[in-house]
Amino acid sequence: MSNESLLKKEFKNSDVQRVRNLVNKDFTAKTKSQTGYQKVYQRHVEGDIWDESGKTWTIKNGVKQNVTKLDAAKKAMRVPLSCPKCGGSMKHHLAKKMYKIHGFCFDPCTVEMETDLHKAGLYEQYEKRLMQGNISAFAKDIEQWVMDAISSTDTIVTEDGTVEDWKSNNNVNDRMLDNLKTYLGYLKDHM
Repeated sequence: MSNESLLKKEFKNSDVQRVRNLVNKDFTAKTKSQTGYQKVYQRHVEGDIWDESGKTWTIKNGVKQNVTKLDAAKKAMRVPLSCPKCGGSMKHHLAKKMYKIHGFCFDPCTVEMETDLHKAGLYEQYEKRLMQGNISAFAKDIEQWVMDAISSTDTIVTEDGTVEDWKSNNNVNDRMLDNLKTYLGYLKDHM
């Protein structure tokens, strides 16, 4: 190609616009206009909460994140790197357990709190309250397990296609309920 044919070449408007964009350092600007459907984009900033496609979204630390029903549970399970009360390390093997119970580290915060309770004569009451909480949670778990076992439908389809009903009879269910009530009464008496 000769220089004359190069000069005679006609440039399109999009070519000229692209060069202008490059000179102006506007690398994302469009060079052609288009017609048709165009999605409306909304700018969101840190902390905004909005619904899109049936989900709730937010921006945290510059990252778009989905807001779920379990966010509160995730936050409760997360253990920080340092104690919120004293600022000490949470590397002790009991730190995670004590953080979930009290909201601070094992050593020195929990140790100091329990020492103060011993001095005040309130440690036995504190210990009893902790154990009662564990027992009541255990009782609720057992009750839920028995109720699920009673209400479940145990039908099995064998290899030859016959349906067998493995659900226990009502006498066994009534006995299970009676035993559950007796055991829960025993637990409540010893709380």
